[in-house]
Amino acid sequence: MSKMSTDRHALNGPTMGTRWTALFHAEGVDPGPVRQALQGAVDEVDAQMSVWKPDSDLMRLNAAPVGVPVALPARLMAVLVLGLAVGRATGGAFDITLGDAVRAWGYGPEGATPAAIRAAMGRPRLPAWEALDLDPAAGRAVKRAPVSVDLNGIAKGYGTDRLAEVLREHGIEAALVGIDGEMRALGLRPDGEAWTVAVEAPDRKRRAPLSILALHDAAVATSGDYRHWVQVGDRLLSHTMDPVQGAPLRQSPASVTVVAPGCAEADAFATALMVLGETEGLALAARLGLSALFLLRDGDTIRTASTGAVFDPGS
Repeated sequence: MSKMSTDRHALNGPTMGTRWTALFHAEGVDPGPVRQALQGAVDEVDAQMSVWKPDSDLMRLNAAPVGVPVALPARLMAVLVLGLAVGRATGGAFDITLGDAVRAWGYGPEGATPAAIRAAMGRPRLPAWEALDLDPAAGRAVKRAPVSVDLNGIAKGYGTDRLAEVLREHGIEAALVGIDGEMRALGLRPDGEAWTVAVEAPDRKRRAPLSILALHDAAVATSGDYRHWVQVGDRLLSHTMDPVQGAPLRQSPASVTVVAPGCAEADAFATALMVLGETEGLALAARLGLSALFLLRDGDTIRTASTGAVFDPGS
């Protein structure tokens, strides 16, 4: 029989090319089955939504001909629905149908190729919500254009939400979970304080905190230009794609951090605000009631701009 523990539990495991984490305090909880359930949840997300697994449900959709209905599992359908909703809300700044551009520039299983880059930059594009028809009730999707769906801007956030759901299913109501920096807090710490999460400094050479957030029943996600990039000549280009150009953003904030009730939502909006940039992004975030923090490079210094109750309590 495995030993029962009443102490602090810090669990982790592999997923989506990185690690998931779960920190919680609980009495009388055997961490073994909890860890197994957490791993199973993120494995399911990866099996459904990965572009690195040729047999994933997402890749079945990508391989399907235009106009042919494809049966999809409910979790993948929920992420697609949210992806299209955020796309509409941001005027197309968040676009889940840029898979061809992502791969062309070397951010998928294949390396970057000039021919694929030219094709991605030259092709006309429909808005994602016009290129993809979803029928959640029937569990079917139909492509209306020859698009390739990529969920890298939302899947880790959704996986983080699934970690939180699994803990709640095990009766754990206070925890901090995350995947690769996308974090979600449940309840409060045992001392009654909020969970603390670092906002990372946008430094390509080292990992260091810039500031600290206090989270209580909320999620946070950051999109930035300092962890994944491609070098073209003497320029480092962000892995975030410009939906209009079919290419990496030429100019963008160093990072955008969004706090929202769910991590999938925070993840998608952080990407969209990176695309929109400081002026348009802050205006949209304010209209939508989002809490967003922009880190912006001014030469060798970093300045901040923000909106929303979390970052501007008086707003």
